[in-house]
Amino acid sequence: MRVYLDVAVVLNFLVDFLLILGTNRLAGFPAALRRAVPAALLGGVYGGICLIPGMMFLGNFLWRGVALCLMAVIAFGWNRSALQRGAVFVLLSMALGGIALGLGRGSFLMLVLAAVFTWLLCRMSFRGSLSRDTYIPVELSWGGRTLQLLALRDTGNTLRDPISGEQVLIAGADVGMALLGLTRQQLAHPVEAMGEIPGLRLIPYHGVGQPGGMLLALRFQNAKIGNTYGSPLVAFAPEVLSKGEAYQMLTGGVV
Repeated sequence: MRVYLDVAVVLNFLVDFLLILGTNRLAGFPAALRRAVPAALLGGVYGGICLIPGMMFLGNFLWRGVALCLMAVIAFGWNRSALQRGAVFVLLSMALGGIALGLGRGSFLMLVLAAVFTWLLCRMSFRGSLSRDTYIPVELSWGGRTLQLLALRDTGNTLRDPISGEQVLIAGADVGMALLGLTRQQLAHPVEAMGEIPGLRLIPYHGVGQPGGMLLALRFQNAKIGNTYGSPLVAFAPEVLSKGEAYQMLTGGVV
């Protein structure tokens, strides 16, 4: 049977791309196409190289594992949640190979059809049900700086603006430092830092088991939350919200 290298690369790219999208869907994460495309491209090129005479040894278990790990790092990053998604990605890859082998003796056509079926199943049936968490992409811009962030949908976050009643997003200290240049010391003493940036205001908060206090907050124009644009009010906590996790912000159950 003659195998065309370019066709093999394209088909492997499509399969890996659909598997990455399915993994993110199962874990409750957004599609993250900017990371999925290069990861799938690596998988497609690797699959093509394995067909070249003299390079077929790269298709053994060890090198397959190395390739899958590199793809997972590119697609999901390097943190606790990325390791979990990487494990789901490997399991989906193994399941897909078994399905394709059983249906069509490992043919490329059956492999692609099985990948499409897996992606559709993840998208339409599970809707992130394998994870208790749902993550929303957020884009904030200020002073010529733009950050691509990930927000955890936290139904326990009921922080609202006492004046307008609108829901307030919460960002960690790392976001405040990177976007506004605010130090942790300033965030920990919000009243003294009020005059540092025009538009800063105070939002009262109360946490479970913690005394009430104030958070510095700022309204961002033309911010993107998910697929919509708006002008949300973002409050900045004096500490990093997550350690070893993928998210940097918290939304409530409404956003």
